[in-house]
Amino acid sequence: MSVDVIVVGAGPTGLLLAAELALAGVRVRVLERRVERRRESRALTMHPRSIEMMDLRGIADRFLSRGRTVPGWHFAALDTRLDFTRLPTRHGYTIFLAQARTEEVLEARARELGAEVVRGCAVTAVRHDDDSVTVETADGGSVRAAYVVGCDGGRSMAREAAGIAFEGTDETVSAILGDFAVTDPDAVQAANGRLLAVPLEDGLTRFVLVNPERMRVPSAEPVTLEEFRKALVDVAGRDFGVAEPRWLSRFGNATRLAARYRQGRILVAGDAAHIHFPAAGQGLNTGLQDAMNLGWKLAAQITGWAPAGLLDSYDAERRPVGAAVTANTEVQTLLLELPLLAQYRRPAQALRAMLNDLLGIEAVNHRLAGMVSGIATDYGDDSPAGSRVPDLAVTIPERPDVQRLYQLLHDGRPLLIRTAGDPIAHDRITQITATTLDTDAEALLIRPDGHLAWSGPNSDATSALHTLLGPTAAR
Repeated sequence: MSVDVIVVGAGPTGLLLAAELALAGVRVRVLERRVERRRESRALTMHPRSIEMMDLRGIADRFLSRGRTVPGWHFAALDTRLDFTRLPTRHGYTIFLAQARTEEVLEARARELGAEVVRGCAVTAVRHDDDSVTVETADGGSVRAAYVVGCDGGRSMAREAAGIAFEGTDETVSAILGDFAVTDPDAVQAANGRLLAVPLEDGLTRFVLVNPERMRVPSAEPVTLEEFRKALVDVAGRDFGVAEPRWLSRFGNATRLAARYRQGRILVAGDAAHIHFPAAGQGLNTGLQDAMNLGWKLAAQITGWAPAGLLDSYDAERRPVGAAVTANTEVQTLLLELPLLAQYRRPAQALRAMLNDLLGIEAVNHRLAGMVSGIATDYGDDSPAGSRVPDLAVTIPERPDVQRLYQLLHDGRPLLIRTAGDPIAHDRITQITATTLDTDAEALLIRPDGHLAWSGPNSDATSALHTLLGPTAAR
C-alpha cells in the first residue's frame, strides 16, 4: 500500500487525524510503538468543543454512551466551578471518559474509514527533502510518504527530525495521581480544592493532589502506596481507606510549545506541539482540535485543491491556541502552588478567595468557561471568518431528516448553505438551500472543521466559494 501521510503516534490526536484524512480519501498509515493500547488513562475529560467536533462527524453518541456527563469543570481547583451549561452549544457539559476508551472509539473510527494502524512499530528516524518524507522503523523497514505528522508526544522524534525548537520551562512542581479499587464511599464528596477525586469506570476512584512536602520530587520518581496514603492525610486529613491501587503516577509542570507547527513536509500536533501541567484537562482536547484543524487542510494539499497558504494556516491558527493553553495552565499551576509555600500562604489564599468570588460573576465565569471548553476558540480575529459555527437549526424541504446544521457536515466536505440561489458548478462541496437558517446571514460557507469561511448575501457565494477552494476545484 502506498501512503500519502504517515502519522507517528496512535494517541487521540493521531487517531482523529488519521480518521479525518481517511474520510477525505487520503491514504494514511499510523505507526505506534506500543503493541497494545495503554490501560492507564492520564486524561479523563472531553470538553464541549471536542464533543461538538464529534457531532460534526455524527459520532458523538459513541463517546456519550461510554462516559458520564457533568455540567461544568474547574479552573485551578477553585471552589466556584465553571458553568458549561450557559455556553452557546448543545453540548454544555464535559464527558468523564478514560483516555483508553476515547482511543478505542477513535481507532475504530479510523479503521472503518480505511486508515491503517500499525502497532508495535517504533519509528527510529525521519528524513525529509523537498519532495517526500521517509520514515525508518526499528524492524529495519522504511516507508515513504508525501507528509509526516508527529503526534508522538513531548519527546517527538518527528519534531526533532524537523529541527523544530520546543521552547519553554522545565519542571518545577510535581503532583501525584492514583486510581484505587477500594475507597471510602464518601471519598468523592469529601474532596476539596486541594484534592481532586473523580469516580472512574469499573468502580475505581481517581485522586489527584499536590503534596506540599514532596512537590519538588522529580516526576520520574515512582509513587508508592505509602507515600500516597500519607499525602492524602497531609492534604485532606485522612486517607479515605484507599487500597488496591490500579495505577500510581507522578507528573510535572514542564511547559513547552513548538516554535512552529510545520517545517516543510513535517507537521506536529498534540503533545508533540505543546506540553503543560494537566490543569483543567485541556491537553487531550487541544490535541483533538489540532487534528480537526489540520486534517482537512492536509487532505486538500494532497488532493490538489488547496489554495496557496492553506496548509500554513494550520500553524497560524493553532499555535496561538497552544500558546494560550500553555499560558493558562501556568497560571493555574501557580494558583495551586503558591498556597503551599509558607511565605505566600496568606496572600495566595486571599487571592484564591478573590478569584472564587469573581467566578461568581456570570460574565467572568462565561469567559473562562469558553476558554477551557474550547467553545471560545476563534480563528477570525476581528472578522467573522474563522469563528466557530454553532449547530444551528435548519429547515430543508428536500431533507426532512435534517434539523441541525452539523448533520450536513458528517462527510467532512465544505458546506455552502443558502436561503436562495441556483446551485453553483463545483465538485468539492455540499450545497444546500434552506427555507429557514437560524442566523442573520443569507448564506454561510462552512469549513469541514465547523468554522466559518464566509458569510454574506446569496449573490456573493460564488466568489467566496472559489476563494476558499481554489481555482483547481471549479469546473
